[in-house]
Amino acid sequence: MRRGIAVLALCLATGFAADGVAGDTPDEPADYRTENYRMPVPATLQGARVIDTQAAEVLWRGKSAVFIDVLPRPVKPDNLPANTVWREASHRSIPGAVWLANVGYGVVPEPLLQAFQMHLATLTGGDKAKILVFFCLRDCWMSWNAARRAVSWGYGNVIWFPEGTDGWSEALLPLVEIAPVL
Repeated sequence: MRRGIAVLALCLATGFAADGVAGDTPDEPADYRTENYRMPVPATLQGARVIDTQAAEVLWRGKSAVFIDVLPRPVKPDNLPANTVWREASHRSIPGAVWLANVGYGVVPEPLLQAFQMHLATLTGGDKAKILVFFCLRDCWMSWNAARRAVSWGYGNVIWFPEGTDGWSEALLPLVEIAPVL
């Protein structure tokens, strides 16, 4: 229950509303998704492989991929009263995953894009053939956008895991608290 409330608060704080209709499967758009990030996602991502929870678990157990969580991170509002305590919500993710927060928006500021590219280069040791698994939550366009960017930058082994931490948790696989790298 507390996790559900925390996720709802995170969604509301980031404009990341869950307003999709389960079961709808849209076609791949021609460009990045720039609004309504919690809507049904396509079944495909051109240039990437799409996997389910079972396949993600195999990669995770084999330690053969870099898992990249792109859930957005709320920022402290500028207009908080001076004596208001800001507590960032905790985030549980796949053990060993790297949390590159906010890189899945449709429009990403140039400094964050550069940091995203730098982190991918570091995580892969400069090997663009290294397996990268992008995820967020179920029906999360953030992971689709981030994986699409990696494909556009020439990464040749991009995997999109659209079930994300929701599917992982439902399969009773472990989740751990992680901190954002970005």
